[in-house]
Amino acid sequence: MTLRKFLSISLFLLIVTNARGQGPDEDQLGAWYMYFYSASFKDSNWGVQGDFQYRDWRGLGDREQLLLRSGITYTPENSGVKFTLGYGNVTTGQYGRDIDNPVSESRIYQEALFSNTVLKRLLLTHRIRYEQRWVEDQDFRTRYRYNLFVNIPFNNTSLVKNTYYFAFYNELFINGERKIGNDREVQYFDRNRTYLGLGYALSDKLRVQVGWMEQTTVNWQKGQLQFSLHQNF
Repeated sequence: MTLRKFLSISLFLLIVTNARGQGPDEDQLGAWYMYFYSASFKDSNWGVQGDFQYRDWRGLGDREQLLLRSGITYTPENSGVKFTLGYGNVTTGQYGRDIDNPVSESRIYQEALFSNTVLKRLLLTHRIRYEQRWVEDQDFRTRYRYNLFVNIPFNNTSLVKNTYYFAFYNELFINGERKIGNDREVQYFDRNRTYLGLGYALSDKLRVQVGWMEQTTVNWQKGQLQFSLHQNF
């Protein structure tokens, strides 16, 4: 697969998203556009990481969510574990081009990230995250998250320049509380996300991915296309 073919597939999926985006129900296929970054300070165990995401109900033109998140990282010597303390700002809109009524949220999060390799090509990364959430018109909330990422390179044993790879992840979300204020309750199970995609390493520090994610909550289940850029400085 050439880079041109990879980009053609991405464009085709975006066109399909917009073609399907005429349906009125919230279960229709949408799209997420994401940028992830990480950097280590020179000669230090400290660094920064974060992501910026625009999520759309229809692909483009009907905002589902805007998420801005960044944090300070620390990797203890010879530990293989990266710890992060970060902050996120989230704006969530309602379904419908003419209806937005956004809900704002601020959150602080702590996470641990560690990786291992199985059979030389099975690249596993585990992420455990704990969030403290201040959602508009709700009581203070917390949430636990566990994500397993799996990358399988096709033409190399690591994600170096010019490597094509298969990408998978599954993330489970568990609410810390059920009561959220004004006699409202949520389930302990918040949601689950399962993702399948293809990626290409433009360089040793920059990768692109395109894939499909199924998100399941207590009340609904829907698919999302995901387009992402991953950069290490």
